[in-house]
Amino acid sequence: MKVLVAGGAGFIGSHLIDALLAEGNDVVCVDNFFIGTKENIAHLKDNAHFKFYEQDLTDLDKVLEIFKKEHVEYVFHLAANSDIQASAQSPMIEYKNTYSTTFILLECMRQCGVKKLFFASTSAVYGEQMGAEVSEEAVALKPISYYGGAKLGSEGIISSFAYMNDMSVLVFRFPNVIGPRLTHGVIYDFVKRLKDDPSHLKILGDGRQSKPYIYVLDLVDAIMHFKDAPKGVTLYNVGVETQTSVTRIAEIVCEKMGLSGIPFEYTGGRGGWKGDVPVFAYNLEKIHATGWTAHMTSDEAVAKTVEMVL
Repeated sequence: MKVLVAGGAGFIGSHLIDALLAEGNDVVCVDNFFIGTKENIAHLKDNAHFKFYEQDLTDLDKVLEIFKKEHVEYVFHLAANSDIQASAQSPMIEYKNTYSTTFILLECMRQCGVKKLFFASTSAVYGEQMGAEVSEEAVALKPISYYGGAKLGSEGIISSFAYMNDMSVLVFRFPNVIGPRLTHGVIYDFVKRLKDDPSHLKILGDGRQSKPYIYVLDLVDAIMHFKDAPKGVTLYNVGVETQTSVTRIAEIVCEKMGLSGIPFEYTGGRGGWKGDVPVFAYNLEKIHATGWTAHMTSDEAVAKTVEMVL
């Protein structure tokens, strides 16, 4: 197929492009490097089946030109602001980079007759559930971050476009994704802080925040496995059954860096910042019933990622 990967120079998007190319697809990557990097796709510059456009995805006319020129058949939408802390101070970041990119891509699909879409959603749409396992049928979707709100709004507009235009859409709600090419997040921050000053480690919150962490290649494997979705919207929680606490992440980072006895200094409070969901757990019965499971546990994904970041 001729596929378009929106946000393809990002952490997840670049790994997905590798898998799509390996399968034999022609890939068009569109990114404005808001979070993605040139380094993530540098290894693809001589690949005849890969084409890159540096383009803001909120410019309808420019993005529509790409759709028409490239004869796109499938859109993988991973363009968003994935740094939730950054948008806490500027909600406009989420409106522009997370919600507006979704609407523009859908409108381009509508005008060009493209029927297939993958959308990267998030566990953040569930909001604070006090650690209760949440399933795809959860009624109370109350995001507490601007990021979660923009993703939930995107799911809503996708639902209407899918119905009105007979689209086949796959939506994944996934938790923290980690692995090679990681550019931000708690693991990245801890490694950087300890390299700058190994005498102590500052930890936001009380350290008991606990969430599932999925390895990026496990996530990509799931996208590739389920991408041929039927007409309508198909929704899955995608993740791992285990969780890793912030304190445990700090311990793993110290172990991998060969540092012992490092004092942890907690800032206090349940969450690391306003909008942070301190404890989260998925109900994964729906996706497990298909036979798919992640290869790595949460702790294993953290340990492997620390090794990559170092």
